[in-house]
Amino acid sequence: MAAQETEATQQSTVSNGEVSSNGAAASDQVVQTDATAQDPQQQPQQQQQQPNAWQVIKGVLFRIFIIWAISSWFRRGPSTPDPNTPAGAPRVPSRNLFPKDTLMDLYVYISENEVFSDFNNTEALFWFQRDLVYGDWTTGEAGDGCYEHYQELDTPESVQQNGSLYIHVYFTKSGFHPDPKRKGQYRRLATVHTTRMMNKFKRRKFLKTKNLLTGETEADPEMIKRAESHGPVEIISHWHPNLTINMVDDHTAWVKGSVPPPLDQHVKFDAVSGDYYPIVYFNDYWNLQKDYYPINDTLKTLPLRLTYCPLSLWRWQLYAAQNARSPWNFLGEDTYEQSDEDQDSVKVALLETNPYLLGLTIVVSIVHSIFEFLAFKNDIQFWNSRQSLEGLSVRSIIFGVFQSLVVLLYILDNETNFVVQVSVFIGLLIDFWKITKVMDVRLDRENKIAGIFPRLVFKDKSTYVESSTKIYDDMAFKYLSWLLYPLFGCYAVYSLIYVEHKGWYSWVLSMLYGFLLTFGFITMTPQLFINYKMKSVAHLPWRMLTYKALNTFIDDLFAFVIKMPMMYRIGCLRDDVVFFIYLYQRWIYRVDPNRVNEFGTSGMDHSKENSAQAAEGETAAPAAITDKPEEEKKND
Repeated sequence: MAAQETEATQQSTVSNGEVSSNGAAASDQVVQTDATAQDPQQQPQQQQQQPNAWQVIKGVLFRIFIIWAISSWFRRGPSTPDPNTPAGAPRVPSRNLFPKDTLMDLYVYISENEVFSDFNNTEALFWFQRDLVYGDWTTGEAGDGCYEHYQELDTPESVQQNGSLYIHVYFTKSGFHPDPKRKGQYRRLATVHTTRMMNKFKRRKFLKTKNLLTGETEADPEMIKRAESHGPVEIISHWHPNLTINMVDDHTAWVKGSVPPPLDQHVKFDAVSGDYYPIVYFNDYWNLQKDYYPINDTLKTLPLRLTYCPLSLWRWQLYAAQNARSPWNFLGEDTYEQSDEDQDSVKVALLETNPYLLGLTIVVSIVHSIFEFLAFKNDIQFWNSRQSLEGLSVRSIIFGVFQSLVVLLYILDNETNFVVQVSVFIGLLIDFWKITKVMDVRLDRENKIAGIFPRLVFKDKSTYVESSTKIYDDMAFKYLSWLLYPLFGCYAVYSLIYVEHKGWYSWVLSMLYGFLLTFGFITMTPQLFINYKMKSVAHLPWRMLTYKALNTFIDDLFAFVIKMPMMYRIGCLRDDVVFFIYLYQRWIYRVDPNRVNEFGTSGMDHSKENSAQAAEGETAAPAAITDKPEEEKKND
């Protein structure tokens, strides 16, 4: 069995939990490395799918919500009394241990040890910057308060073997030293220290695929050997040559225990004085995943460009919100954390998209979400209150259940994000619920399966069988099968001959999913045929169709503005064609009072009732509205 390699996007957990964002677009500062930085195996890369535009936009909207939540925390009332203090007295606000314009020195050490104590090792000292001014925004090479240092590090042998490399950053007030052993030169309240891991561990998965007919594969033989020796998942250390060290210019009177999350992860209080240390923030937000490269035996040096910059409190809140943990994270980081590629798509959209277009995208995406909710709401209301199935394609509803089931099994087989799995599963449950609305479902307890389980019995509703709808529906699917079956057979043969799969089960799922994705829109045409035969469209849920059509038009707009796969663009366009046919049918099949509407009534019923009431009005007073039957009240 052969293997093809795809790189997973999970990120290793840093011991100090300070993997965060970047103050400047570091993608413009990426250091170009030579060919030795590449993986020696030269594995074939699978064609990366373009990120979905709405995933990008929803990610941005989620972060906006986090920022709003943080702001609401700041607008809270006074802190609650501390039960540990005498008489429940409120906590005393603290102050920054480094006042404004404090003169300080920067020490940066690089070590293989997470806990650093070798201050006398001159080789470990990567950068020493004297006389930095806390909160100064005018000094530096560019006059923005930023300083930069670049150096190439010799790659330790342990790091080449998937070891870790740590950076230790110390800020001391001018004249002090970070080494606690130096008497008279070290002071605890004059030293700020933080540490983080420099390299990032990523998962590389080996998917064992092959041609099911020949048993051959196009995977690199070296990758096959690595899959056999390392197993289906390999943990590989990666390196990025840029990192920004931000010191937050903040003098807020924080209260210990009342700092809102996620900011509380970065504000550190002194246990004795109760004051807090300046906030040092490792900022790698703009370090895109595509700029990371694996560390291996051929990589002899590690280029590193460090940048020191002051950071305002407002921008720090934005970066902290961007780095906030997902609310799904309690279910497991490996399964529910948003992938690094999705994070990158948001960053690329922020970097490369025109600001006006980006603002328009956010506004339109909010409108899209509203329309999507309204379409879902009206769809549920339509089927919940439907009394007659005349003019509706029941077979299309049944086929929709099959389509949703195939999609769910496919994403489960390909280990898709858990949130996507939940949304598809909920959609499948709704489709099952629709079955109970279009068919009579009951349990047959007399003819049990294997003599144990009751048998489910499905029967067409009388309003569907007695009308001509069932005849037209069967006729439409018969004509449709003449087109679908040959296409299905050709696609199955193509997938079996030219595409590699993990096994026969994966081939069946991928073949069905690919076919439904390509030709699934054809299943919308039976309803068009029924409308044509009945010369009416009054039975359709037009509110739901209108909202879905508006969403499709929005998809069309961004499918051609934002970079997307061509098949996605074609899919949006063909859905538009079907909806325009619906609109054309609504125009040519004018309102007919004899036709039954979506509530199961017609205009003639009301006209007869009105004429009857008028005739009775000559001899008796008209009946009050409260005397009407319950069904008429609902219709009114």
